[in-house]
Amino acid sequence: MTEKEKMLAGEFYTASDPQLVNDRQRARRLVWKFNNSHPDELADRKNILKELFGKIGENIFIEPSFHCDYGYNISVGNYFFMNFGGIILDCNKVIIGDYVQIGPNVQIYSATHSTDPTSRKNFLELAFPITIGNNVWIGGGAIIGPGVTIGDNSVIGAGSIVTKNIPENVVAVGNPCRIIKEIK
Repeated sequence: MTEKEKMLAGEFYTASDPQLVNDRQRARRLVWKFNNSHPDELADRKNILKELFGKIGENIFIEPSFHCDYGYNISVGNYFFMNFGGIILDCNKVIIGDYVQIGPNVQIYSATHSTDPTSRKNFLELAFPITIGNNVWIGGGAIIGPGVTIGDNSVIGAGSIVTKNIPENVVAVGNPCRIIKEIK
C-alpha cells in the first residue's frame, strides 16, 4: 500500500512521503490563491474551490481565510456556507451534506496521532473520516474530531468539542459535546 492508501484506510502512515508532501504543496498553493483573491472575484474563488476539493455542490460560499491539508478529500453538498477562519484537516474523507452552515473559526480534524509514544516518535500519523449530514449548523469555534458523524438537521453549539457521533435531529453542546435537546 502507498502511504496515501494507508492514510485513507485509517492505518498508520508517514506524512513525509513525497507524494503526500507534493499533494499538500498543491493544496497550499490553491489555498493561498483563494485566501488572497479579491473580494469581488467570487467566480474565481469558486473555480479555485472546484480545483481544490474532491466534490463541490452548487451555491457554496467560504469566507477567507480557509485552510486544509489536501483538499481533494473534501466533498461539500449544495448550499454550503463556511464563515471566516475555517480549517479542515482532510487527511481522510470529510463529507459534508447539503444546506450546512458552519460558523467562524470551526476546526474539522480527520487527522490524529497515536497515544503510543513510539508511534509518535517515528512520526506515524492516523486519520479517520468525518461525515456531516444535511441541514446541519455548527456554531463558531466548534472542533469536530476524527471519525465523527453528525446526523441530519442537528445543531452543534458554539465552542463545542465533538469527539463522538451526534445523531440526527438534536442540539448538542459543550466539552465534551453532549445532547441537550431533541429537534422535532
